Amino acid sequence: MAITDGTVCALVQCMLPLTGNPAPHQITTALRTPVLTHDIGNIRRSSLRSAVSWAAGGAGLIALGYAGLVATAWLRYGHVSPGAADETDDLLDRFMPRYEVVERHHVRVSAPAAITLSAAKDGDLNRSAFIRGIFKAREIVLGADGAESVRQGLIARMTSLGWCILAETADREIVLGAVTQPWMPNVVFRGIPPAEFRAFREPGYVKIVWNLRADPLGDAHSMFRTETRVSTTDDAARVKFRWYWARFSPGIALIRRAMLPAVKKDAEARVPGAVSQGLTPAGDRSS
Repeated sequence: MAITDGTVCALVQCMLPLTGNPAPHQITTALRTPVLTHDIGNIRRSSLRSAVSWAAGGAGLIALGYAGLVATAWLRYGHVSPGAADETDDLLDRFMPRYEVVERHHVRVSAPAAITLSAAKDGDLNRSAFIRGIFKAREIVLGADGAESVRQGLIARMTSLGWCILAETADREIVLGAVTQPWMPNVVFRGIPPAEFRAFREPGYVKIVWNLRADPLGDAHSMFRTETRVSTTDDAARVKFRWYWARFSPGIALIRRAMLPAVKKDAEARVPGAVSQGLTPAGDRSS
């Protein structure tokens, strides 16, 4: 038998004190309100549990993806590719012909090579909140002191930190190098004179060379490239750096890739009357 609102109201009235019996519609409302509040509470708790579950699942996927990147970097360490024919670099070969790690990235730019290289040299990594976040994450993980935020062009900033300009071809390429121990919380870069860099073998160090390069593609276009090579001076340094590289190489690669659109945008903005068409990367490679 179906129970109507009127029946419910009648039953409740019988159970109420004899004084001040409420009207039927008041009883119906009184009965329904706690139930409705209870249902809303259940819905909210259920939604919260779902949100927490989704967040936990997302965090788990991110952690799993990062673990995969770490494992890949560890396994690939020391297995480097020579690069495509247009990626060969005589200046880099002069200072580090053999290496254990290499990162290569490039992007096509609608600007002459000289303008593109100038824009790359003047670029300020601290303009990017994304890159600042990666640097901050490293500081937290390694317990490093907070780095001073200085607005400088890339080359000026790097040389102020200790990097040495090893070689330069006007309007085409610049190569920088340093030795360091990147696993230390407060990393120090030690510049080595160009004539001594290749032969440097002091134990416990990592040698790094990297470049900024712009290859002409006609008069109005160019291919911007950046390549980083790393080698270690002994087995102890190799073991430490391999573990460091496995953990931090995903962030390092992201910094390099984040640099590409900034260089492209700045270079194309320097071309008189040019309108930037946005990033159209030709690709990137790392090993």
